[in-house]
Amino acid sequence: MDRVENPVIKIEDVHFRYDRERVLEDIDLSIPKGAFLGIVGPNGSGKSTLLKLILGLLKVKHGNIELFGIPQHKFKEWDRIGFVSQKANSFNTGFPATVYEVVASGLAKKAGLFRRTSKYRSDVKKAIESVGMSPFANRNIGELSGGQQQRVFIARALVSNPDVLILDEPTVGVDSKNVQNFYDMLEKLNKELGITLVLVTHDVGTISNKVTHVACLNKHLHFHGRTEEFEKLKENQLSSFYGHDVHFLHHDHDHHHHE
Repeated sequence: MDRVENPVIKIEDVHFRYDRERVLEDIDLSIPKGAFLGIVGPNGSGKSTLLKLILGLLKVKHGNIELFGIPQHKFKEWDRIGFVSQKANSFNTGFPATVYEVVASGLAKKAGLFRRTSKYRSDVKKAIESVGMSPFANRNIGELSGGQQQRVFIARALVSNPDVLILDEPTVGVDSKNVQNFYDMLEKLNKELGITLVLVTHDVGTISNKVTHVACLNKHLHFHGRTEEFEKLKENQLSSFYGHDVHFLHHDHDHHHHE
């Protein structure tokens, strides 16, 4: 992996275990500003644990994590990091709130007088627009599809203008014909708004033509680098890593691969 100058997230020598079960071993991972990183790996590979450690939901006992150059235990500016968990498929569809209200709840901690200002309203509208949900702003969230709900949760995370957005399996509950549109939307957030994206996914095939960097995790970090390097890896190498066949969608703009 290239040496990263001033990474937004830096993980060094992190090990983690639940009781006696070792979940992560010897993780070193630097995430450059502006990257779109896909973290891939089989079930039980430690992907969600790694996210929880980054977000401070689990305590780092061995190793170090820095956020924006600050040791995590001293880090205070948590609104610089947005997080979207696997909500779409577990959301209570009877919840009586509009898209606008759900997105606005991302600013709840900045509420009070701020709520009455036009800046507040324009931030909420801008976040809804950035995920392509403006026509649905007054719709009840329970009436939306899983993919639309997931976009709303992303807008809620975006409304406080984070520098980094972390997404845990965001396409669970999104039907396959909309998955590509969903990734197009994420790519736009990354390229046009300059947000660093960290995405945990099973979807190794679909993401390989969107992400800039890939990390393959299975307790250890088996690979971390740019997408082009990742694509050069033999598919059978990764198939053995996953325990099943893996196929990619390749970049087709500058070089062609024959499957």
